[in-house]
Amino acid sequence: KCSNIVKVQTALGLDNPTPCSWHDGFCRISGRQLFVSPPVNGWILVIGHGLPESADDIDELYHFLMKLGRDLGTVQYFSANRIFNHHAWVRIETGQVYRAYAWAGSTIWNEGEVTAAEKALDLKSFKYGEALSPFPFAVRDCHATNTEKVLRLAAKWSLDPMAVNVENLKASFGIAGDLTDSRSG
Repeated sequence: KCSNIVKVQTALGLDNPTPCSWHDGFCRISGRQLFVSPPVNGWILVIGHGLPESADDIDELYHFLMKLGRDLGTVQYFSANRIFNHHAWVRIETGQVYRAYAWAGSTIWNEGEVTAAEKALDLKSFKYGEALSPFPFAVRDCHATNTEKVLRLAAKWSLDPMAVNVENLKASFGIAGDLTDSRSG
């Protein structure tokens, strides 16, 4: 939650920052590149394959988000992999985990109280090591449903990135850049 794009760029430690339009920013996303959007309703979106992925290394994601939270205050992270039904949602408030849940074949992060928005969307979160249903299809369906609802949770917590009307923001420029390896420090 920020309206200062340079502050977000600095917190991310982007190398080779380049001002660009939304279209050019999305076209540049590859490898470790990110696109930092101009402010949208008080939020700046950071999009790209260079972001840490919960299923790859939950500790890296934790340290990355905590650093951003210390630097920026309120930070949210959403991820949904429809192939494997891996999903994650995290909300950091003033450098503290307010709520975090990540699933990658098992619960890899579950911290904070379930929010009213999660309850309203009927999102399911499991405790660490919780024995799952003896009916594997029911469990798989539950995770598929969670994965499909991640962006709806984003909309309830802040804004749905898929609902941003880029046409109205054509004159606004964001920043594309490379995420450095020192991001988790």
